[in-house]
Amino acid sequence: MNSSTTKIPCKLSSCNYNVCQPSPRQSLSNIYPSRGCKKTIVPEAPVFLLFGLFVVFLSTHVAAQSSPVYACDAASNPSVAALGFCNASLGINDRVVDLVKRLTLQEKILFLVNSAGNVSRLGIPKYEWWSEALHGVSDVGPGTHFTNVIPGATSFPQVILTAASFNTSLFEAIGKVVSTEARAMYNVGLAGLTFWSPNINIFRDPRWGRGQETPGEDPLLSSKYGSCYVKGLQQRDDCDPDKLKVAACCKHYTAYDLDNWKGTDRYHFNAVVTKQDMDDTFQPPFKSCVIDGNVASVMCSYNQVNGKPTCADPDLLSGVIRGEWNLNGYIVTDCDSIDVFYKSQNYTKTPEEAAAAAILAGVDLNCGSFLGQHTEAAVKGGLVSEDAIDIAVSNNFATLMRLGFFDGDPSKKLYGDLGPKDVCTAENQELAREAARQGIVLLKNTAGSLPLSPTAIKNLAVIGPNANVTKTMIGNYEGIPCTYTTPLQGLAASVATTYLPGCSNVACGAAQVDEAKNLASTADATVLVMGADQSIEAESRDRVDILLPGQQELLVTAVADASCGPVILVIMSGGGMDVSFAKTNDKITSILWVGYPGEAGGAAIADIIFGYYNPSGRLPMTWYPQSYSDRVPMTNMNMRPDPSNGYPGRTYRFYTGETVYTFGDGLSYSEFTHELTQAPRLVSVPLEESHACYSSECQSVVADEQTCRNLTFDMRLRVKNTGRTGGSHTVFLFSTPPAVHNAPQKHLVGFEKVFLNAQTGRNVRFKVDVCKDLSVVDELGGKKVALGEHVLHVGSLKHLLSVRI
Repeated sequence: MNSSTTKIPCKLSSCNYNVCQPSPRQSLSNIYPSRGCKKTIVPEAPVFLLFGLFVVFLSTHVAAQSSPVYACDAASNPSVAALGFCNASLGINDRVVDLVKRLTLQEKILFLVNSAGNVSRLGIPKYEWWSEALHGVSDVGPGTHFTNVIPGATSFPQVILTAASFNTSLFEAIGKVVSTEARAMYNVGLAGLTFWSPNINIFRDPRWGRGQETPGEDPLLSSKYGSCYVKGLQQRDDCDPDKLKVAACCKHYTAYDLDNWKGTDRYHFNAVVTKQDMDDTFQPPFKSCVIDGNVASVMCSYNQVNGKPTCADPDLLSGVIRGEWNLNGYIVTDCDSIDVFYKSQNYTKTPEEAAAAAILAGVDLNCGSFLGQHTEAAVKGGLVSEDAIDIAVSNNFATLMRLGFFDGDPSKKLYGDLGPKDVCTAENQELAREAARQGIVLLKNTAGSLPLSPTAIKNLAVIGPNANVTKTMIGNYEGIPCTYTTPLQGLAASVATTYLPGCSNVACGAAQVDEAKNLASTADATVLVMGADQSIEAESRDRVDILLPGQQELLVTAVADASCGPVILVIMSGGGMDVSFAKTNDKITSILWVGYPGEAGGAAIADIIFGYYNPSGRLPMTWYPQSYSDRVPMTNMNMRPDPSNGYPGRTYRFYTGETVYTFGDGLSYSEFTHELTQAPRLVSVPLEESHACYSSECQSVVADEQTCRNLTFDMRLRVKNTGRTGGSHTVFLFSTPPAVHNAPQKHLVGFEKVFLNAQTGRNVRFKVDVCKDLSVVDELGGKKVALGEHVLHVGSLKHLLSVRI
């Protein structure tokens, strides 16, 4: 921070109510993340030095300037000081109006595309809008580069694993670190200020290659992840609500969750979605991102929804995002999506009509060049007015002004002192390790198997195609990490290991079965690190089946049969796998799912396996059997089951079939109990005396302002750790509503992650808003309060709540 800037303490964010779990090397007072806690973590020196040995910078040196890009540089161009839009003391709206009226139509069009042009006569340089920060600053977009000045940035776990922590304060803390590193890179000319992250699409189908980028299948979890990560990215330390640290973008709006499956791709797919599914499944994360997170941008998707391209749908863009939700920012297209709906979907007859359709629908910025090429002709042809162009560029300029882009030299402003020293700090890298530890899910653990004793294990066999990987651990939309610690390196830091890949890659066309059996037969314990990578599941690559690839199952089973000691199966993947064979095999004593665990993934895996850290992750998505993939087409968007044709529905909220593991599954090295201490048995919904439900039988009532006023109650619980090991525990509150309006069989009402020492307890309170938390969406998309018996669940505890008029 510049010495002349006074730091104002911020009010604690709503994302910071959770307590994260310390490792044995940390004290509770030093735990990160929470703004209310100290933020310095110092691991024991030998451990830090050991993992420091595995630093790998893979930067490709590119030319880059050493100073940030910004407008209104009065030092080099004194004439701009007199321009109204350069006057930071004016309101943003006044500055935007002043700027837009100075531009010609041709100049305005320069600012409708991601590679925005310059207007040298006004002191406005070129600006690249496209940067990515899905789980760390990424060089996937053209706006960000790594050089010898900053050769890498902290690479956190892929989002699906971070979501498995169910820790909202962690979501925000990661965003805060990413935005600090982004600002540091901006200050040396290596990054922009606008980042097209996070991805908050619902992980509807396990085969989706991009499910790894999302927070999972539940609308509430996705909503909380999106809003909290956005707050971490955007909120400034001076608490100025009109300004942004960096600008986030929630994507891909909406009902986008198919890339390329059996000949159907995202560029041609028409997602047929019921109004009910749209409003209770696909839209809530975006609504929360805009309303709760105050995100600066929303990205429309490639696909059509009910016959209209999302980037050409005025109801979805102008109507909902800007009208109902009141977006304070800009709407951007996915890259080349206007070109896609013109050429691939044949939605318009001419490119000019396509340009006009996007702008009139509410698009402000085009990732790509389409609007740059065709907007002028669309205006001159009378298809769209210049006033509509003014609105679009005004939304873009307002965002840049909130970022300080038009305030002159950023080195004299807040965050102006950030630089290379603030990227890949020891604290940031420890947070990456902590995030992986909090997310890793223990799915099976035969009594006494894990944790392994580092003193009792003299020879650990480490086998599998993902046992010594680096880049696989960071998933897609990745940057260059500060360091890599592979699973093998992490395990070898505690015990002597012998290693065999078992397969040449995850496709595992031919397994080294005999060698692996020999290795495992002489080891005290065996860790098999299997799963997927971007060759199996990725953007533009959906899976056809959900089994372990190739001969992986054969290899795992053979090793388990030959082993004398515990066998730990580690699954590295974004989507779930049908590992029924391992779940039911007594020789496979433990199963861990580690997602794509980020740069420190190997260290985190070892921390769990050797008991340095008590696992607390819970699955953010359902794991289905292969039979699900055999009979359910990805193209069926319906969430609810259809008994008439055997369609089983999707996600834990509606799926009626057998599962391998389900949403929320996960084990600990401790046992936790729940005791209900306070909850009502009856809630009365206040209605006017003339209401029709007093004279006729009603299944539900509209959740309007009058009905919902003060309709809240507290549910209080006593949670106790009855085990011998301290650890974190996620308290889930689910509700099963009455069977009306095809309601979910259960849905998540709230969650809180708490840390408990062994044999200790604490009180947990859920403040339940009946209209927000217990309502259902009816067949027409309306929010209703279901009348009748609701069942509230916390673990094995169930509480009946009657909602009456």
